[in-house]
Amino acid sequence: MGRVISLVNQKGGVGKTTVSINLSAALGKLGKRTLLVDLDPQGNTSTGLGINKSDINGKSSYECLIGAVDPRDAIIKTRFTNLFIMPATINLAGVDYEFRDKNDANFKTSEQLKKVIDQVKKGYDYIIIDCPPQLGTLTINALVASDSLIIPVQCEFFALEGITQLLNTIINTQKKLNPRLQVEGVLLTMLDSRTNLGMEVVEEVRSFFGDKTFDTIIPRLIRLVEAPSHGEPINVYDPENRATIAFHNLAKEVIKRDERK
Repeated sequence: MGRVISLVNQKGGVGKTTVSINLSAALGKLGKRTLLVDLDPQGNTSTGLGINKSDINGKSSYECLIGAVDPRDAIIKTRFTNLFIMPATINLAGVDYEFRDKNDANFKTSEQLKKVIDQVKKGYDYIIIDCPPQLGTLTINALVASDSLIIPVQCEFFALEGITQLLNTIINTQKKLNPRLQVEGVLLTMLDSRTNLGMEVVEEVRSFFGDKTFDTIIPRLIRLVEAPSHGEPINVYDPENRATIAFHNLAKEVIKRDERK
């Protein structure tokens, strides 16, 4: 049965979507059947894998959450190895209002994504959730549905800004909603190794999180930024790129950590 991992950080611009796309593609390349769930109303994860939103036809993560569509009907097989996606559209931004209007006494706002994923998880080795950049209803749903979390942290000044709030949210979720939730690891992203600041942030994060920090660091590279505009993960867009190697190593780390658990 699939292991569910969310990419979460309420701070925008830390590389959640980039990591979601490329980690999922790397897991698929390593033989793991992987479902990527786009839970961000911007839908950049969907676009980054070449999904045309006009072709979704009312079968997205939003319709699944409100119970209008069977999750199996919303999943699209991508052209990439072992990689499937549940896409998102801007409609997802209205999920708060939709939930608020529910009159069902058994309806639990925080558990709707878990219900969706429980219907499909046995068909996958990994389910990766790309969360929006805020700690709202959608992110709480992801925390409740997940076995573990990857926290991307950008290698720039104020890297740890807001982390305390995120960790408090995780602890509260563990206590009240999902006691099995773990932090899979903290992932350093967008490293420019030519700058002293980048390396200082690496040391700061590793001293703060210890062995929870992944050994792999995702570099800041132009080709990695270009790949989504071509609707491809980096391991297809540029197979020999340093970022391709980094995500391959990250996927192996994730698999190894899960085997230990």
